[in-house]
Amino acid sequence: MSTLTQTGPGRRTATVPARRLRGLAWLMARQHRTALIACAAAVVLGTAWIAYQRGAMLDSLHAAGWPGKNGADLDGSLTNRIANDLNSAGASLAFLPTLLGVFLGAPLISADLENGTARLATTQSVSRTRWLAWKLGFALALAAVTAGVLGLAYAWWWRAAGPFTGRDWLTGPVFEVTGPTGVATALFTTSLGILAGALLRRTVASMACTFVVSGLALIAAEEFRTLLATPRRLTYPFGGVRPALLDQVPVVDEWIATASGKLYGWGTCVHDSAPESCRASLGIVNSVADYYGKDQMAGMQWGAAAVFTALAGALIGLLLWRARRRAL
Repeated sequence: MSTLTQTGPGRRTATVPARRLRGLAWLMARQHRTALIACAAAVVLGTAWIAYQRGAMLDSLHAAGWPGKNGADLDGSLTNRIANDLNSAGASLAFLPTLLGVFLGAPLISADLENGTARLATTQSVSRTRWLAWKLGFALALAAVTAGVLGLAYAWWWRAAGPFTGRDWLTGPVFEVTGPTGVATALFTTSLGILAGALLRRTVASMACTFVVSGLALIAAEEFRTLLATPRRLTYPFGGVRPALLDQVPVVDEWIATASGKLYGWGTCVHDSAPESCRASLGIVNSVADYYGKDQMAGMQWGAAAVFTALAGALIGLLLWRARRRAL
């Protein structure tokens, strides 16, 4: 005798909640959840800390009488502390792309190669090209968002500081962190780490290689930064009052010159027994300074970002070309 059982009105069958992420999206979030959580924490905590520091800075400045008072009339210890806080935070953020390359880019593929999960994933229903595209897209998007949000937060703080930011933005961390430069640098270092991991196939070795190479590349980029734009030139009488403009902009070179514009090094005739006669014989009557205006900063940042983005594209292209020719 068979009986039919029916579910009563008071009984419900258990249902498994549907995943919001499926397929490779779920795999990326699950496999790299540590990096995802770390970057999210860095963005949230870093932005909150910057907002706190910005508010504290403005409270101190308003209590000291700014902007009613001229910045030069404020206590020097206060303005120095503001400049030091900005530089210290900027230097920490400037190191972020290297950290992303070492801890996000380098282990991305090398860890899968060491553990054998790369072969497992590419022998399933997902093609190797699609799996690699998801890997690259996940890492590069995470690096860009992390660097971009923190860069925007730092720029918000830096602009609020007004005249207390210091004049040398060209070699300061603000150039590397704000605007498109921070995002492009993060894409470059992360791409470098991914390629190093795919070539070296060992996580620790690829992390060390990424740290060294990215550090050298960023130092070299700083040395060539002045090639991104043509400096402006200011001429004023030799021995006269130095223009106030030069105290507010990064000066990259200084000369002495004749009335016709012929330039001599700043130390010309300094060690001569009769410096004034020496300069008169050469016809030197002017001082010349080459500088970059603050309005040139955005264009130079976009130029630097274009270079770093092109390098990142070349590294990713090399990785994809290698992946097509031989298995990872």
